[in-house]
Amino acid sequence: MEKKNSKQLPDFDALNDRVIAEASPSPTLVIKTNLDAKSMVEENPYYDPKATKAEKEKLEQFFD
Repeated sequence: MEKKNSKQLPDFDALNDRVIAEASPSPTLVIKTNLDAKSMVEENPYYDPKATKAEKEKLEQFFD
């Protein structure tokens, strides 16, 4: 690996403003229940009412 890019990377041992976690070694399971919101806009921090139609469709596809 070349050394020229090493100055652009932060010192990960010195970072204290984020969590860098390892990936889970086991599979994860996500289940939708009747307690989940019926619409993707309810209580969704990723929903932006000012988003374009294409962005809204992409978000709907992701949460469906």
